[in-house]
Amino acid sequence: MKIKIPLFKWKPRSKKQEKILTWWMPGSPTENCDAIIADGAVRSGKTLPMSLSFPAWAMENFEDQNFIMSGKTVGSFRRNVLTLQKRVLNGRGYQTEEKRSENLLIVYRDGKVNYFYIFGGKDEGSQDLIQGITAAGALFDEVALMPESFVNQAVARCSVDGSRLWFNCNPEGPNHYFKKKWIDQARAKNAIHLHFTMEDNLSLSDSIRERYKRLYSGLFYDRFILGLWKLAQGIIYDCFDPKKHIVKALPEGIYHYYDGSDYGTAAPTGFLKIAHNIRTNKLYAIKEYFYDSKVTGRQKTNSEFSKDYKFFTKDKYAQAVYIDPSAASFKTQLKCDGIHNVKDADNSVLDGIRTVASAFSQGILYLLEGACPQLESDLASYVWDEKAQQYGEDKPIKQNDHMADTLRYIIFTKFFRLINRLSKPINDKPKG
Repeated sequence: MKIKIPLFKWKPRSKKQEKILTWWMPGSPTENCDAIIADGAVRSGKTLPMSLSFPAWAMENFEDQNFIMSGKTVGSFRRNVLTLQKRVLNGRGYQTEEKRSENLLIVYRDGKVNYFYIFGGKDEGSQDLIQGITAAGALFDEVALMPESFVNQAVARCSVDGSRLWFNCNPEGPNHYFKKKWIDQARAKNAIHLHFTMEDNLSLSDSIRERYKRLYSGLFYDRFILGLWKLAQGIIYDCFDPKKHIVKALPEGIYHYYDGSDYGTAAPTGFLKIAHNIRTNKLYAIKEYFYDSKVTGRQKTNSEFSKDYKFFTKDKYAQAVYIDPSAASFKTQLKCDGIHNVKDADNSVLDGIRTVASAFSQGILYLLEGACPQLESDLASYVWDEKAQQYGEDKPIKQNDHMADTLRYIIFTKFFRLINRLSKPINDKPKG
């Protein structure tokens, strides 16, 4: 049975949203600008007007031309922009045809047709994918997550007379290339800069605004809620409070268990067990293993670590064990030794850190008292790399991070959706 997707219906729009929709139109005081930049808080209403205004401008001014639309990945662009974009366009009388194998959206109206190619700008190699195309304009969704080389290459591809550029993003660090070279130089680049807050999204209720405020803390609150280009500095998990997040005993309930491992040969190896209370949806770090060859003076083999893991997990069977994808030899050894629930962890560092911080902030994640001393130590001493910040990069210092990484593997890979869903008011600390 084919599901009918309803046409999009507009809700009241803010002045900044109206500006995105109309800045290019004849008679607008900004019609001669070459670019528009919209940055600021999450859920502040940037993406929706961009998703309509960009193709509407293209269809009004061009015919039979190529256009670039990009996200961090093609998948993220489809999820965050394209699905809604097609609904909006269809609701406004456009016809759309998507060719997924070609990452192409074809848009028709009044006898005109234009071609919108979708690209992912996830790393330095992404610039190679975009070479060769001649475009009449480009839309960059979450441009601050894309490398400068990709953005420069896409901008260079827009060589058709009358081509224009469209950027939106949430803030990163104040030394980020996009902040310094585009936002700070918007006037020199003949670009409009609009800074958004949640108040610019008139469709959000007060309760939804409060919900999003509960999702973040510290650095991520400043960036995603206040919309500030804030420096990442100091303790990464400043939201972790031993008085609040360490419990004396596990509350009663039915638990499922999930393990993680940060594996090293010369570097330390750690195992961690998370207990998921399926009734309350609270998560507890209840057991750890930590081996540092620099302390003991002896490195262990894959076979020895596999034996140690089997002993570690025998009393509470794990539904899955999440391991860094780079630890191929250790994963092979585990499977040879009968551990078949081994899964690759999602090693997205910043997204993972943000998810763990959100779990602490919302009262979802706790540590069992005395059970994970190395993890507790790591959480208190895991810090941002201030030298990396000079180049606009958010990066942890690779010290005191092995158990913190193991925690991130489990929480982000398995519980990302749960943590984002559980944002209702919670007690500071469970009983126990």
